[in-house]
Amino acid sequence: MSPRSYWVRPDCIEQVKSTYQRCYLRYEHLAKAAGVSPDTIRKFLNGQPVSRENFRNISARLKLEWEAIANLDIQNTNTSPPPVPTVSPPSVEPLQVKSLQSQPDPNFVGRETAIADLNTLIEQGKKAILIQAEGGVGKTTLAWRYLKTQSFDLVLPLYMAKERQNITSVESAIEEWLKRYFDEEPGREFGISLDRLRQKLTDDSQKIGILIDNLEPALENGKFISEHRQYAEFLRMLTHPAVQSVTLITSRELLHEEGIFIDFYPLKELSAVAWNESLKNCHINTGYDPLNNTSSLCKMHQAYGGNAEAMFILSGAIKTDCEGDLEAYWQENYEDLLIHPTLENLVKSQFDKLQQDNQQAYQLLCRLGCYRYQDVPRVLKEGVFALLWDVPEVRRKRVVKDLEYRSLVKVCNQEYFLHPVIRSEAIERLRASEDWEKTNRQAAEFWTESVETVETEEDALKAFEAYYHYLNINDVDRAGCIVAYERLNSSGDYEALGRSLYIYGQLNKVLIAINQIINYIDNNYLHLLCSLLNILGDIYWLTGDIHESIKIHEKCHESAKQAMNLNQDIAESSNNNLKIKKHLLTFKRNAIFNIGLCYIDLFEYPKAWILFNELNSSLNNDLSCINKKNTHIPAHKLGLGSGLSFIRAFLNSYLKVDNSADDLTNQAYIYLKCRGERWTKGYGLLFLGLTYKNLSIIPKAFQMYNQAIAYAKESHYTQVKAKALTGLAELYRIQNEFETAFTHHQESINILEKIGAKCDLAEAYYQLGLTHQKIGETQNSQENFNKAIELYNKIDAPKQVEKVQRAMNSTG
Repeated sequence: MSPRSYWVRPDCIEQVKSTYQRCYLRYEHLAKAAGVSPDTIRKFLNGQPVSRENFRNISARLKLEWEAIANLDIQNTNTSPPPVPTVSPPSVEPLQVKSLQSQPDPNFVGRETAIADLNTLIEQGKKAILIQAEGGVGKTTLAWRYLKTQSFDLVLPLYMAKERQNITSVESAIEEWLKRYFDEEPGREFGISLDRLRQKLTDDSQKIGILIDNLEPALENGKFISEHRQYAEFLRMLTHPAVQSVTLITSRELLHEEGIFIDFYPLKELSAVAWNESLKNCHINTGYDPLNNTSSLCKMHQAYGGNAEAMFILSGAIKTDCEGDLEAYWQENYEDLLIHPTLENLVKSQFDKLQQDNQQAYQLLCRLGCYRYQDVPRVLKEGVFALLWDVPEVRRKRVVKDLEYRSLVKVCNQEYFLHPVIRSEAIERLRASEDWEKTNRQAAEFWTESVETVETEEDALKAFEAYYHYLNINDVDRAGCIVAYERLNSSGDYEALGRSLYIYGQLNKVLIAINQIINYIDNNYLHLLCSLLNILGDIYWLTGDIHESIKIHEKCHESAKQAMNLNQDIAESSNNNLKIKKHLLTFKRNAIFNIGLCYIDLFEYPKAWILFNELNSSLNNDLSCINKKNTHIPAHKLGLGSGLSFIRAFLNSYLKVDNSADDLTNQAYIYLKCRGERWTKGYGLLFLGLTYKNLSIIPKAFQMYNQAIAYAKESHYTQVKAKALTGLAELYRIQNEFETAFTHHQESINILEKIGAKCDLAEAYYQLGLTHQKIGETQNSQENFNKAIELYNKIDAPKQVEKVQRAMNSTG
């Protein structure tokens, strides 16, 4: 059976005490860190029995392996340990402080810059420095380490209780210091005792350091609470010009007392490098490449904001729960950042203190939890102000500053964000409040209004943030409107946000977003449903889910017909009716057009040819239905006509249905000069490149593909670039320029693998197989043909599989 209590082995007591003295100033400090009483610490250090749990907790705080120092002779668990002389809690002895100067601490890492900064401030004559940061960053550890290693003859510590009712009065602290360290009797009045201490601190024969730890319980919005106002006088004395001592104060809040001249030192979080070093010192396996941005260590470091206390807490949990494997721990717990109770309490205590001191700042902190800080990692100040709808404009900056002063909101280049662990608590409290819906609507409106045109991927992602806010409050119709909302793009055309996003390569993001809401769109919003189905079908086509794309476009076609029937009762002359009819006809035509594209990717060219010819024949009739008075509307102005020309030219060049291939190609080439949608421009160049290749006009094919790449770079159309690279590789193979061909093949495959475009990736592997085949590399050729077949089978494109198999059986 396991012993109920452990004690430090006699031969390890000196090692344990030495470690304790390097890391902690007093029993109370270690007791607070380990969650035990000071008497338990005394027993532990003197080799007396303590409970198993306490023994392990204290050992963990000292970064000691408890098994290595514990008496584990189970047979003798009922016997008493060897007697060790009892000593009183250690005070800060001058020799103890100085002796640590040359003793490095393997657990104190990543603070070399901070130590140097403090030295610089003190060399400049600063007498009091407030080290400020949110809870757990390492303020106390830094201050204490500094005072123990910088040749101070005497250190006077003052630890503030966490609960206000338990705060030691400054009178009592000064009396204790005078008696204990200076053998001086305090005066009967506070002022007299304060002056006697000041006189002692003016003595330059001793280098005296003062530590005031955890000041914030005595503060409320930067000022001392009424029952502890005398602390203000105490700090004024410590900054008196005649005083020779150095005072380090740690606090989660800044001090805003009149007449107290204290320098503020904002302590930054530990770097990922420091986390890695410290965790390794604790015998934690941090992984193969821990400093890679995608590693579990870096993700954990980012989630907890480099917080030192979180790191120490998690190190124990990693050892206990996952045998020291950080990656395993993160995979198991990354969705619940506050799963450890101690860490949860650390975060909650900061929220509770803010709620008690400053209700407006507390509400803002909770509301800021609604922002995701993912695709758009930071929020402009306008986005912060948007959440202060119930605060007068003249006060809004002040409320934001109140959060900055507590380091609960982070600022970078005038943009704001919350660390994930703080956001986790903020959003939990927001959900439980009456502000949840209002906050999300305000945030959604901010994002929507902040993006007028979508000229970059960053613009599109910002505008898309509104979708998540409406999804949070189950307003699926508004969420759908965000996806379908049209803005001017970089080409000067109006384009739905969902389409802009997939053009920038964010196909999966839009796919997930639409599928989350598509089945819940209100029947009164059939026009919105058509728009979403149109985008969704396009994405399935682009990602290679061809049959699902056909099914979605068929549904779009039927929904457009249904919507047109519902609108028949509107007055024929109504401008609104004409506009609705035009949009719905566009959805109908686009659905047929897109189904034809699917047939092309399935290598069912004859079926596609029939469909596109029927669509071309009906186009003019559809246009006349929009406005009978308008005798002619050029098809290319509506986009679909030019797209039809490119595709019909390509299909005819392959199928050789008649002799009109050259005429269709020339007509399509003319359309390139017409303004059209980004899809039409990009894919028009691709289809023309294929057409000229089929017609053996290779220079023109090169020209089309190179123009497509240039356009793709200009418009950030990733998939067009990849397909053009595949086309160029084929042309270089035709010209026997194999090295250049292989370069283009590989670049195309890399892009298509990244965005998950299965059908285009299968074609890229097929073309690469042909290039290997042409130079006699049979094995490489077969490998790439097999990759293409595997993908085409997943797509369920049997004719494409047959095409590849024919090539495999060819002698090249």
